[in-house]
Amino acid sequence: MKLKAWLHAARLRTLPLSLSGIIVGSFAAYANGFWDARIFTLAMLTTLFLQVLSNFANDLGDSYKGADNAYRVGPERAIQSGQISQVAMGIAVVIMSLLSLGTAIPLIYIGTSEMLEEVLWTYVFLAIACVLAAITYTMGKKAYGYLGLGDLMVFIFFGLVSVLGVYTLYAKTFDTSIIGLALTVGFLSVAVLNLNNMRDHENDANVGKNTLVVKIGFKNAKRYHTIIVLAAFVGLTTTLYLNEWWIGFISTAPFIILFLHLKKVWSTIEPKDLDPELKKVALSTFAISILFLISTLL
Repeated sequence: MKLKAWLHAARLRTLPLSLSGIIVGSFAAYANGFWDARIFTLAMLTTLFLQVLSNFANDLGDSYKGADNAYRVGPERAIQSGQISQVAMGIAVVIMSLLSLGTAIPLIYIGTSEMLEEVLWTYVFLAIACVLAAITYTMGKKAYGYLGLGDLMVFIFFGLVSVLGVYTLYAKTFDTSIIGLALTVGFLSVAVLNLNNMRDHENDANVGKNTLVVKIGFKNAKRYHTIIVLAAFVGLTTTLYLNEWWIGFISTAPFIILFLHLKKVWSTIEPKDLDPELKKVALSTFAISILFLISTLL
């Protein structure tokens, strides 16, 4: 029973989305002639640990602040249900932080072995920042998720850091030609968060969780959502075109689902009806990354 509770708290359905940036960055490197199985394995593990850390910390932080209450629309959280105590979750947050750094450190050591020392310390800083960002989304007096900064942080860490960061570890150099790929993953990751916040915006407003949706309103959040999904499409297609990765255009196929999803978002009146849409966007993003991977192998 406890194992089931911990698996529920880990929110396994969020893991494919978190891996998308690493997959895209890694196979963009592979397409350009750079590969290291050690970097790929350690990057994937680090990302998984960071996502689970974030999920545990969000559960804990929202429980302290009262956001997980009877009025919350989404799935019941582990602490909210009483299956896991706040103390146990706090210990789990520490363990996942250590595991994240435990794989990030060898990843940085291997990936920066042929680079300047300054680059190594930059990655160390980013690794620590990733851990802190995972924890402080809902935890602490200055939790940035309660200040409307979640979208920005997700864009930076799920998009820019994930795709461009791992690519540079393979190639040993920064490549501006793949920035569009980072924008695509970043914007779609933000789209998932925005859907989550649209679904919960009424309860969030009541408990003082001032997400961007709470700040701009439900209708404007729909406009914002449309813009970021379209921007993700432009980022991907532009990058593929400019780099002449013609076979890579197979990775645009999931946007058919995403464009139909936008129609659903605009027709939705009750926020709770957006809950199934989170899975559509998350899995579509993962599908884009897998199809991009396949295109690099063909």
